[in-house]
Amino acid sequence: MELVSENGDCRTQTDGGVITVTFTRQAKRNAVNAEMFDALASAVDALETQDDLKVMVIASEGPFFTAGIDISLMRPTLGEDSHGVVRGSIMRRQYRGDARHDLFDRFEMVEKPVMMAVQGACLGVGVEFGASCDLRIASDAASFGLPEVQHLAVIPGSGGISRLTRLVGPHWAKYLVMTGRPITAQQALQIGLVHEVHPVAEFATAVRALADSLAVMPGEALGLAKVTIDTAAEVDRRTAREIDRMAQTLLFTSPDHQERVQAFLGRGK
Repeated sequence: MELVSENGDCRTQTDGGVITVTFTRQAKRNAVNAEMFDALASAVDALETQDDLKVMVIASEGPFFTAGIDISLMRPTLGEDSHGVVRGSIMRRQYRGDARHDLFDRFEMVEKPVMMAVQGACLGVGVEFGASCDLRIASDAASFGLPEVQHLAVIPGSGGISRLTRLVGPHWAKYLVMTGRPITAQQALQIGLVHEVHPVAEFATAVRALADSLAVMPGEALGLAKVTIDTAAEVDRRTAREIDRMAQTLLFTSPDHQERVQAFLGRGK
């Protein structure tokens, strides 16, 4: 395993086409600070630009996946004009320019799989950026919660409303956001927030097995699958079908497809 970078808050490793960012800030319950966001951004940069990297995994150590965002990142002067008066238009402009929003958008836009592996309690911003990942798996010790309304008198506005509602529907989004109560890993599986739940003792092996299986998939087909699925969720059925056809036309002419067809025919003989 090649160690790419490490500091007191997280480490980034690459191995077999998989780039993994692991939060290690256990003394602060893995509250996500600027350095941790930077590590995630650098990993997405590498995933997007390096052909040998096929999958990104976001993981964590300790009883908390993350307790949420480091409160010190919340600016007390948000929305203030030059006279110190808070204005909604200024606040919305600053909010649109928030680097975190761009980062979570990039999880969705990169044409390679991004996974979140949740081993413990996942709160606030962890749920928010998790909702922008392609795959979410959890240990049976994991839990998920959005305490922003209760503790900060704000909504989870970095995707905790818009993306979460698309994933689990307004019924469960309202429960998570409005009550602030956490749900277990099994509940998260039942409502569609996570895809798999594994015993703690087997969790690391399951995470690696899934990442490795994705890393050997035909990259062009996997990338177009991600793009067409995300697009289909946003457009009408006829447009979605046309996009299916255009994507499939490209893939039918790809070397990966030709090689696999020939290999299949060869096995038949």
